[in-house]
Order: sequence, then structure tokens, then C-alpha cells
Amino acid sequence: MKLNSILSVFAPKDVKFFPLLIEVAETADRAAELLHELFASTDSKQIPELCRAIKAEESTGDKITVNIFKLLNETFITPFDREDITELTDSLDDVIDSINRSAQKVMLFSPETLFPATAELTEIIKKGTTEIKAAVGELANFRKSDKQIKAHTKQIKLLEEEADRIYERGTSALFKSDMRTIELIKSKELIQELEKSANKINGVGKILKTIIVKYA
Repeated sequence: MKLNSILSVFAPKDVKFFPLLIEVAETADRAAELLHELFASTDSKQIPELCRAIKAEESTGDKITVNIFKLLNETFITPFDREDITELTDSLDDVIDSINRSAQKVMLFSPETLFPATAELTEIIKKGTTEIKAAVGELANFRKSDKQIKAHTKQIKLLEEEADRIYERGTSALFKSDMRTIELIKSKELIQELEKSANKINGVGKILKTIIVKYA
């Protein structure tokens, strides 16, 4: 599609996609903030409340996602190809779902302690969702903001690489520890789930980069 064709669809009736995408990105960022609070907390009494709050954000994300797909069905001309909007929406929803899975596994496993690498990973996840929120917020003006969006996607990739390093160091330290076997298994599962969240965030970055390359 030519650039002038793309620009022609940025009419008021179509810009409603952008606020909805921003809402999903903001929901992911709030969920990530709560997740970091959960894994950094030293008060076990806070865990159920934080897990419920994350679950609530996941439900909010699902509702916004439904609204986006409903809007896709009702709109003849969209700002980007439908497949790009669908893929971006799905990938944002996947990030929120993955964050929620990590939180719910804390409730399910009731670990005696949270291994240090898990808090490090949640810090990376939070930084990643903040980059996503900033990048999605620039989409409506991508012609002027393509460099900023690319910078955000580059940072997301760097964060994913850092998450990989933390995962490797954390897993190695875990198996060298004197932790009881059952607790080791719980921690290993949590580290793996958090690393998946970092990968999901990088997946969003890849889609945003593709959109910019395709339409800028």
C-alpha cells in the first residue's frame, strides 16, 4: 500500500484504534509493575492481593482486546492492515496473559522464598512494557515518530538479551544452591515463566518494527 493511501485513512473515524491499543499497552505496563512488586515484596501477606490485582488487569486487557476485534469487524478502512492490527493486539494480550500466569503460579506453588533472579527478571519485564507503552503511544504519528519507535524496539531487544543472561545466571545459581528439591522445582518453573514474558515483550517489539518498516 502506498504512503498516500495509508495517510488517507488517518481520518477521525479511524483513529479510535490508537487509543484502544494504547489502553492495552498501559494495561500491560500496570500488570508488569504489579508483578515486580509481587516478586520484590518481603511481605507474604501482600501476595494474594497483588495476584488478584494482576488478574484484574488481565481481565481488563481481555475486554479491550475484544473491543479492538469488534472495531475491526465494523471498520471498512483501518490505519494499518487488519493482519497487523490483529497481530499487534494478540501479542500485547499475550504479554498480559504471560504476566498473569507468572503471578498465578506464585499463588499455586506457594514458594517458601522467591529466588533473587525472579525479581531481576520482573524488573526487566517492567522496563520492557514501559518501552512498549511509549512505542505504541507514538503509532498514531508514526511518520514523525518512526525513529523514536525504532529506538524503543531496539531497547526492547536489548532488554530481552539481558533477560536471557539473567535467566542463565539464575538457573545456574539455582542448581548450585542448597535449596530443597521441591522448592528448587518451584523456583525453576517461575524463572522459566518470567523469561517467557520477556520473550513475549520482544515479540511485540518485532511486530512494531515490522509495522514501521512496512508503512514508513
